Amino acid sequence: MFKILVNAWKIPELRKKILFTLFIILVFRFGSAIPVPFLDIGEAGIINAQESAGTFMEYLSMMTGNAFNYGTIFAMSITPYINSSIIMQLLTVAIPALERLQKEGEEGRKKIASITRWVTMILGTLQSTAYFFYLRNQGYLLTSTGGGAYTGFWAVFQAIAIIATFVGGTALIMWLGEQINDKGIGNGISIILFAGIVSRIPTLLATLYSPTPGVGYIARGGAFWVLSPLAGVILLLMIAFIVWMDNAERRIPVQYAKRVVGRKMYGGQSTHIPIKVNMSGVMPVIFASSFLSLPPTIELFVSNPSDRWKTFFSVFTSEHWAYTIIYFLFIIAFAYFYSSIQYNPVEMANNIRKNSGAVPGLRPGKPTSDYIAKILSRITLLGALLLSVIALFPIVFSQVTKLITIGGVNYAMNISLGGTSIIIMVGVALETAKQLESQMMMRHYKGFLD
Repeated sequence: MFKILVNAWKIPELRKKILFTLFIILVFRFGSAIPVPFLDIGEAGIINAQESAGTFMEYLSMMTGNAFNYGTIFAMSITPYINSSIIMQLLTVAIPALERLQKEGEEGRKKIASITRWVTMILGTLQSTAYFFYLRNQGYLLTSTGGGAYTGFWAVFQAIAIIATFVGGTALIMWLGEQINDKGIGNGISIILFAGIVSRIPTLLATLYSPTPGVGYIARGGAFWVLSPLAGVILLLMIAFIVWMDNAERRIPVQYAKRVVGRKMYGGQSTHIPIKVNMSGVMPVIFASSFLSLPPTIELFVSNPSDRWKTFFSVFTSEHWAYTIIYFLFIIAFAYFYSSIQYNPVEMANNIRKNSGAVPGLRPGKPTSDYIAKILSRITLLGALLLSVIALFPIVFSQVTKLITIGGVNYAMNISLGGTSIIIMVGVALETAKQLESQMMMRHYKGFLD
């Protein structure tokens, strides 16, 4: 990967795109540090000041590059746009009008992109409003000169200013992502998400190795020097596992018959249809995380929930055993849903038959489509199980380490850089590297294949 970056840097046009992408990331990081007016959160942030640290709130902080923790203008980050994209993908399958738009080519995709932006703004407004109510209930709003909360007109003005700033930050970061798509390298949304996750790593390491007892994620003691290197080894193994999973594929052999067109003969060759084991990428994990984030988002609106509601909301925290089971089932379900969108066995079988091809040992038509459907079902299940291992391992590992007690000291370890974050980081890095490779090959860069 480093060799690819070095070779890409030598091409002036690609160098400009890389520098432009880095500039957008720099703007994103500046916006993540600018506080919203009328808020008084302080240096500790909201995550360290409440008991649910390490759960949904910390997950949002990770996805937003710590902007959510300090209430900055990019506190919503790119999550509303991701959620709106998910919703539009679901609606495209369910609503025939949107499905027709998707098949209309470039113009149809532009209309869907425009609808996605409007849905993003609606979701951004809802999430910003929920976030405002949470900040108000927790006492993070700036008070009047007399020390009390604003009332009347000033309270309404304060609410509108805070929510509008959050929504404006959502629109701006969506625009920045589109600028990367047009003038930079890689997928803009993925790059911004990647930058937000990576920016949190130094803070997490500083917290992990904090010398103050009770501050670090690992309790101080003799076992610290055993568990801490173990976390680094586990992280490297997870990255290697994700890279292997991303490159793994199942190949369906296809034999094409010979045919004569004019004076030339075509076909008569054996090839294959590659089907990736992880065909849906990180999308099932993001889908599952988005659905599981709905109850905690609703909880932000509730100031004093009853005991029954507290019990219900506690199920959707990563520390609850039911959360792991629901998360696992959602990943499996969304993996099958996403693969059904990407691959149509009947259409694949028809395309093979139209090109005078056939799968060895199978008749064209329904037998071929049934065979492809069976292969897709098995590969989807395998890919979903592998994704589940990566996504759920940090949760299970943190729960297991809570059981480790030596000399009356509990050595609980919370791997804050969860499986979802690692999958996103590695996936974005691989995707960007592949895009750089393709652009260098288009320019016939001689040193690339050396």
